[in-house]
Amino acid sequence: MSKDITRILEGWGYKPGEIQVRRIMGSDGRPRIQMRMDMGLVQMELSGRPDGKRVYGKPSFLEYYFSLISEHKARYGTDAPFRLEAEDCVKLQSEAVQYYHRYLACFVLEEYEGVARDTDRNLRVFDLMKRYASDEVYKWAFEQYRPYVVMMNTRAKGLLSLRRKALREALVRIQAGIRAIERFFEEYHREDLIEESEEILFLKRWAEEIEQNRPRSPVKRLQKALDDAVEHEEYEKAMRLRDRIREMEAGTNQAREIVEKQERI
Repeated sequence: MSKDITRILEGWGYKPGEIQVRRIMGSDGRPRIQMRMDMGLVQMELSGRPDGKRVYGKPSFLEYYFSLISEHKARYGTDAPFRLEAEDCVKLQSEAVQYYHRYLACFVLEEYEGVARDTDRNLRVFDLMKRYASDEVYKWAFEQYRPYVVMMNTRAKGLLSLRRKALREALVRIQAGIRAIERFFEEYHREDLIEESEEILFLKRWAEEIEQNRPRSPVKRLQKALDDAVEHEEYEKAMRLRDRIREMEAGTNQAREIVEKQERI
């Protein structure tokens, strides 16, 4: 059997600056994703490690290092002084790049569940390095990308909400994403970069578009009715409307708290 991939690439020319991906069915009957590159293509599994491999008997290096931490805690009763060194950083970084390529491919294919899954996963890697990296340089090798990955995670989850026509939920998720990026800059004492952040600017513009295109919310309709009742001195009706507005706003705040809690888990 020829190993030449020329026939596979026929009719699928490379276009610089464009993410070109497609879903294919493997010879084993399982679907996979292919991404066109300038010198050929890469093929990825839809779940697990994109290259389909296991490391040290674990699904990924991330899970492997979590298992080492668990063993360390079981032996010493604490995770101190567990540390990740340069070699560990390289392994985790190379693996994270695989997931980066897959979530970009999933985004183009509008498979937002996969984007949410893989960005959540890479954020777990960032958190791991943030806590256990033995050198700030290793930590920053990951942390510098946190705003971008949070934005992509927010876009995926927001689009899933919009797909279900849950506009309010989408807006709550976008605000949670904006706040997470703002906290990143605050943590590193770079509040001056918040207004310049492309990720924050994108999410804010997106939220404005959703607000402009969505129908008037029940709360706004009730507020208009309340204003009319007050204007016509229908105070009993106004009190009932006011109480109803407070109930609905309390429900919205509760929904926001639930989403923000999920984002922190």
